[in-house]
Amino acid sequence: MRRSNFALRVPPSLMAEARKAALSEGIALNQLITLALAEKISAIRTEEFFEERAKRANSKKVDLILARAGKGNPPMKGDELPPGYVVKKYKGKNGAK
Repeated sequence: MRRSNFALRVPPSLMAEARKAALSEGIALNQLITLALAEKISAIRTEEFFEERAKRANSKKVDLILARAGKGNPPMKGDELPPGYVVKKYKGKNGAK
């Protein structure tokens, strides 16, 4: 794997927190920064994927799937809603419930 160097200007307070985090995790500061960068890139790519996937979604099919979700399956112990919880009705894109 090819490695590259990049001079990074970091505010002193953030650098101090990064050093503390690396120390508490038992890893090198460079590794912490590399992992943080990888996690951020992964989050961005994941968001892009779901945004693109949502553009291709068929809302009518989604409504049909949600309408039959749970039918024939009685609630199990622990599925109860908290006392005082108000159920809000879902309205599809066309306004149907």
